[in-house]
Amino acid sequence: MMQRLRTTVTLDPDTEALVKRLMAERDLSFKEAINQAIREGLAPARGKRGASFRTHDMGKPLIDVTHALRLADQLEDHELERRLGEGK
Repeated sequence: MMQRLRTTVTLDPDTEALVKRLMAERDLSFKEAINQAIREGLAPARGKRGASFRTHDMGKPLIDVTHALRLADQLEDHELERRLGEGK
């Protein structure tokens, strides 16, 4: 048989509002709402998976993007050279 613990809990106003909402939504007593909230919040997730997204095959790329960062750096360098040449 499980031993019960009786204690005093001080709730912040926002958590008190959450407990009261849970009480109203599920027609629970304060004790039942606190126990359910703790169980749901601390129990290991069962069967929950991460987000999943549908994928779509976009076909073969029209351009080679393997060196895109290098190209971006070169374009940025050229732009900086241009601005420095203009005195900006």
